[in-house]
Amino acid sequence: MNLGMTILKGRRSIRKYKDEEISDEIINAAIDAARLSPTARNAQPWIIGVVKEKETLEEISELATHGKFIKDAKLCFAVFTEKEHKFFVEDGCAATMQIILGLWSYGVGSCWIAGDKMDYAEDVRKLLEVPAKYTLISLIPAGYPADITIPSKKSAEEISFFEKYSEE
Repeated sequence: MNLGMTILKGRRSIRKYKDEEISDEIINAAIDAARLSPTARNAQPWIIGVVKEKETLEEISELATHGKFIKDAKLCFAVFTEKEHKFFVEDGCAATMQIILGLWSYGVGSCWIAGDKMDYAEDVRKLLEVPAKYTLISLIPAGYPADITIPSKKSAEEISFFEKYSEE
């Protein structure tokens, strides 16, 4: 298996983190990965926030319905896109996945927390003082894994078809 597939197959959602700092090199590499992600019409409609202050992490964790563990992360990326861009969700999701894979390539775990369509999206935008033309796509708490759970996954045969779908 090549390195890229090893990274892809090894990635897990991590919700428990060690008390270990993440270097600026890794943070910048994750941002660079997002910057290089595919985007419709090369619009690049995103801005990426990096939150490290414990107090702000706690505030975000209180806002995020399924992200209470954000307060325990070393940092949290916040991916925003211009909401008037036709493909803002797709482009923001591409940037999110690039950040997650970029972090994992350094051994840093993360977990994708939904932002788009969530009741707290606007509150997070205001907390981080992001201009109103942007909308939250995702929150990505990150840290070195304290615990890794390996969930079962469907087989490739269960989720794919070739040419035309058939129940058989």
